[in-house]
Amino acid sequence: MAKIIIFGILDSASLAHFYLKNDTDHNVVAFSIGSKYMTGVQKFEGAPVIPFEEIEKEFSPSEYKFFAPMSYRKMNRLRADVYRQIKEKEYEMISYVSSTSIVAPGTNIGENCLILEKTVIQPFVNLGNNVIVWSGAQISHHVSIDDHVFLGSQAIISGHCKVDSYSFLGINSTIREGVHIKEGVLVAMSSAITGETEPWSVYKGVPGRKDPVSSKNFDA
Repeated sequence: MAKIIIFGILDSASLAHFYLKNDTDHNVVAFSIGSKYMTGVQKFEGAPVIPFEEIEKEFSPSEYKFFAPMSYRKMNRLRADVYRQIKEKEYEMISYVSSTSIVAPGTNIGENCLILEKTVIQPFVNLGNNVIVWSGAQISHHVSIDDHVFLGSQAIISGHCKVDSYSFLGINSTIREGVHIKEGVLVAMSSAITGETEPWSVYKGVPGRKDPVSSKNFDA
């Protein structure tokens, strides 16, 4: 049993607490956020909330681990910043893979990944660090996903695809076999990517067409 600190006190932190409590033997001992966001908050989900700037004073990196499955805001860049800050404090970070998911033996899954219910990951897949895969997604064989990526529910990545860092694949999106999703690409809900993509671009429709707006402006 590992003793876990969860970063955040919003929905993603609440969900992380639920899954760790009900589907692992980990023990969530505290939550942590930046001191400027505390605003009198002392407890969350029954556990203490500790200012992140002071977390190692009370919870040593040699005894506690972190989990920070935050949202995709600013194309996963906020989550990436928090991930780096936690690593700078020398904490080990866990990943959570739902017991209802089907994950091929030998799959490489990095740190601080969240893989939810009914996800299917076929053989010869590599997932980087800080990747979130929402319920029911499918990652097909020989796929490589870099760090700081978000896959929405029911997203499908066909075989031999490459997904670069900071990308976002919306609910029910589909990526054709052999496609390279470049850094920071946003694939809109129910869109299909069948060919070349450009970094930090938005694609909508079937087949997906490039939108004039840069994904760097995405702040949902």
